[in-house]
Amino acid sequence: MRMADIMDHIHSKKVTTAGLLITLGIIFGDIGTSPLYTFQTILAEGGKIDDSLVLGAISCVFWTLTLQTTFKYVFITLQADNKGEGGVFSLYALVRRYGKKLVYPAIIGAGTLLADGIITPPISVTSAIEGLGSVHGLENIIVPGNALVVEIVMVIILLLFIFQRFGTKIVGGSFGPIMFVWFSMLALLGINQIMHYPTVFKALSPHYGLELLIRHPKGFWLLGAVFLCTTGAEALYSDLGHCGRKNIQVSWIFVKTTLVLNYLGQGAWVLLQHKQSLGDVNPFFAIVPHWFLIPSVFIAMAASIIASQALISGSFTLINEAISLNFWPKVTVKFPTDVRGQIYIPSINWVLCTGCFLVVLYFRTSEAMTAAYGFSITVAMLMTTVLMYYFLRYVKHYPFWLVGAIVTVFVAVETSFFIANAVKIVKRLFFLVFEIGLISTMYVWYHARKINNRFLNFIDLNEHIPLLENLSKDESVPKFTSHLIYLTKANRATQIEEKILYSIFSHNPKRADVYWFVHIERTDEPYTMEYGVEELMNDKVIRVEFRLGFRVQQRVGMMFRKVVTEMICNKELDIVSRFPSLKKHNIAEDFRFMILEKFLSYDNEFSMRDGLSSTRISISRKWRWRKKKLLVWTAARRWSKSCRLSLLRLPRSIFTGHITASIISEGQPFAPHSLVPR
Repeated sequence: MRMADIMDHIHSKKVTTAGLLITLGIIFGDIGTSPLYTFQTILAEGGKIDDSLVLGAISCVFWTLTLQTTFKYVFITLQADNKGEGGVFSLYALVRRYGKKLVYPAIIGAGTLLADGIITPPISVTSAIEGLGSVHGLENIIVPGNALVVEIVMVIILLLFIFQRFGTKIVGGSFGPIMFVWFSMLALLGINQIMHYPTVFKALSPHYGLELLIRHPKGFWLLGAVFLCTTGAEALYSDLGHCGRKNIQVSWIFVKTTLVLNYLGQGAWVLLQHKQSLGDVNPFFAIVPHWFLIPSVFIAMAASIIASQALISGSFTLINEAISLNFWPKVTVKFPTDVRGQIYIPSINWVLCTGCFLVVLYFRTSEAMTAAYGFSITVAMLMTTVLMYYFLRYVKHYPFWLVGAIVTVFVAVETSFFIANAVKIVKRLFFLVFEIGLISTMYVWYHARKINNRFLNFIDLNEHIPLLENLSKDESVPKFTSHLIYLTKANRATQIEEKILYSIFSHNPKRADVYWFVHIERTDEPYTMEYGVEELMNDKVIRVEFRLGFRVQQRVGMMFRKVVTEMICNKELDIVSRFPSLKKHNIAEDFRFMILEKFLSYDNEFSMRDGLSSTRISISRKWRWRKKKLLVWTAARRWSKSCRLSLLRLPRSIFTGHITASIISEGQPFAPHSLVPR
């Protein structure tokens, strides 16, 4: 089946074989590779191995998967789908009307989810490569932490990030079958060991988990290692839009069964060894038959790469949503394929790549990485719980006692995991810097946007339409352009920013045949793409209103050309040049965008909080200003080239012009990144 057909099945939200298969490849990569390191980490931190430690560890893992992953995410949180889309920003878009402060859990949740994400590719790939050390003859070659292992891991990660620019359309169809093989292998390996020690099934009783937490010397603190089994649960919700709720819920039955069987198999093998310590032996690869060891390592490696790919794609989606919601600076967003939702953000790609390299070089072994993993995910889960309270209470209208009971249970569980993982802060100061950077960037950008909006001054546009008409007819003023286009933040068609009219009338008046005012409204739905056109004065002043979902890229140039094209086809607009010498050759008029932006003076009376946000955003814009001249001229050339290519599809007698971009300076401007066609 072609990839496009598979995606059609998925987005139909019906449970199909193709949908279930692709769900395995997209959704469960992170949580599916956790058996590679979770049980080994619990035993290493637990110290002396005995029956209570092994059975208690399996019990804790089973009930963590049941409470956190099954009940919270698969059954409850997946109900919070925003027109089929999931993730912390989709959830925030659903509930933000119920509290202004909800922006903070959304920002913290997104920042921590991204930050801890840089350790998932290294820990998964490193665990798989270290498995080669179990192969006879490679014991002294593949040693955890040695230069060879580190180099192999870094090469794989580098290739993974280089590959992002091409998208996953070609190989994406193989992810599902590979992950099906992986999960089937987990189940078969587990069953093979369970047959030798069937009494291990008693570990599923919560009694053994409670005994471990209460009586073991490190009982409660072992939750930090237990938590590793469910770190992929938050990503499960983030990828809801790719697969649909029903496909995730049905496939989770298969996934959870295979995970539990594998953990039981690892536990059975450990109990049969009758040893107090396993040394550097990983129980996961220890239960693999020797004849199947090398194939299992390659399957594990493929599963780890798929898990990493899902996380990287999720990071791109998260940043794209942050840009749309004004939580992140506008950066280059590319669309490598025609698969819905598949994007590529070069800057984020290489930031993540650099972060993964630093993780590998700093920790070197998977055991050291697990010691620092999990803290940020607990924070992200707590933030999701906060937002879920508002969703269940105010969107679903569940009774207060029921919502309170649900949230109390999850807050108690996640707070326990948070405290147990808090001891990892000393080992993960590197990640703390990364998290603070991401969260502060989102906060500063959001708060600075609010400051900017406070100083917007709107005036009545209807009062100035006669002035626009008179200016347009005044031939003593040199014509600036035929079609002059401004972006406006005015929500009402009868209003306009004072600075726009100042730009048109003051200093060098800008005479044009038609004045366009384009407004973009962000909706709480993910993929809304609508527009409306209102002629405030016939063939002289036109307002275009775009309604775009928070997951839709603001490709204003492409969308504006679409509006103009449809108006021409409907005979609502004539853009043939009004100069007689050009009109007889059907030469089209020119279009010019004007982009206004204010620059904050350093001599201001802002509070410390506002000043911090303003200063940081000003620094960001000054950095862009250094490239202003090159970017503006490049923008104009790209507009012209892109528009000519697009308009070749139309009859030459209708539209053969070009579009240019300009900047009007109010203080220090910045380059029109959001308007340059990608």
